[in-house]
Amino acid sequence: MADIIDTARQAGDFSILLKALETAGLVDTLKGSGPFTIFAPNDDAFVMLPQGVFQALLNDVPKLKQILLNHVVEGEYLSDDVMENESLTTMQGQRLDISLSPGMMVDNTNIMQTDIECDNGIIHVIDAVIAPKVPSRIQP
Repeated sequence: MADIIDTARQAGDFSILLKALETAGLVDTLKGSGPFTIFAPNDDAFVMLPQGVFQALLNDVPKLKQILLNHVVEGEYLSDDVMENESLTTMQGQRLDISLSPGMMVDNTNIMQTDIECDNGIIHVIDAVIAPKVPSRIQP
C-alpha cells in the first residue's frame, strides 16, 4: 500500500488537490504516520469553484491551508465509522456534519467513493470543496 499522497497520485483524479496540498506545504503532513481521514475533493470538484477562486487561494497560502485542513480528520474513519458519527472535527478545528439522507454526505457534500485504504489512513472522495464555516456574529 501507499500513503495518502501517493495513493491520490496513483488514482489520477486528484491533480488539482495535490497541487493545492503542495502549495500549502501539507504534502509532508499527509505522508506522515497519521492516521488521517481525508475527504478529498476530486478534480471535478475544484473545476466547479467559481472562476478565479482557486487561483486566488493559491496566492493566499494561509487561507488555502485552512481550507485544505478542513478536509482532514485525525484518525482512521472507514465509511461505517463515519456513519456512526453525527459530526467529525477537522485538523482545522471545524465540525463536519455527517448525514445519511439522501446518501452519505459530509457538510452537504456527496461522498462519491469511500474507504480507499492507505498506509497512513483513509481517503473518501467528495464532489465539492468544503468551505470553512464562518463563525456566527451576535448582533447588538
